[in-house]
Amino acid sequence: MTVLARGPVLAIANCLSTVLLGQQVPDSAFRPPVESPAYALGTGPVLLIDEAHSNSHTSTGGYFPFAELLRRDGYVITASRGLVTAETIRGASVLVTANARQPFTVAEVAVLRDWVRAGGAVLLIVDHPPFVEATTSLAEAFGIRLRNAIASGRLVFRRSDGTLADHPITSGIDSVATFTGSSFELEVAGHALLVFGPGVYSYTQPDEPNPLPLQGHFQGAVLQFGRGRVAVFAEAAMFSAQLTGPNRSPMGMNAPIAGQNARFLLNLVHWLARRQ
Repeated sequence: MTVLARGPVLAIANCLSTVLLGQQVPDSAFRPPVESPAYALGTGPVLLIDEAHSNSHTSTGGYFPFAELLRRDGYVITASRGLVTAETIRGASVLVTANARQPFTVAEVAVLRDWVRAGGAVLLIVDHPPFVEATTSLAEAFGIRLRNAIASGRLVFRRSDGTLADHPITSGIDSVATFTGSSFELEVAGHALLVFGPGVYSYTQPDEPNPLPLQGHFQGAVLQFGRGRVAVFAEAAMFSAQLTGPNRSPMGMNAPIAGQNARFLLNLVHWLARRQ
């Protein structure tokens, strides 16, 4: 793994300042090629995007590029604006929740756990604090322990150094970039996809004197849960395309270092929806 940002504390402060000041806008013009769509337009599985938990990323906001890419791959993209019930997820193939700020209720967690166990699929995406705690109970229901702290730096996970693991999702992909975020560990059997290498640390505050080394911890993984599937990623920008700061610098799938992130996302959703 290559850490591209110098000075971890400064990088953390800059990233958080950008988020909190609302200087990130979706790059609505971003259109990576979809050379062989998985389905004819509008005929694929239904993918629900959670917008009921004060999510900072929605299908018409920060995750517009996410939704548009998958729509062009043939998926039916639907916003889920009510609390999760057996009725609201009926007919869906995958539920995506990104950067929730309102916790899932006990009843919602139970519904999703039972739905996945019976064959559904969930994509859990969190970022750095304050976007971790609201998803903690849902993650725990699937055996995922999120760390509510910042993973320092802008990172590239590479097949060549083992930080990008072999899996059908990573087939044909040499590198995946992320942009700060956090980390997690699995308490159940699963398959890590993005594994932190040496020189990456976790900070609970910018001036922390003894940050936690994150080597061996995860920023992306998948697992089977009953008859269903779960994917978890501890960074959100990697699946969007944003323009950030006064110079409108690209961050996410549109960044020069993230040239294969869009393909990675398509592979990931194909796996969740059981196309591969």
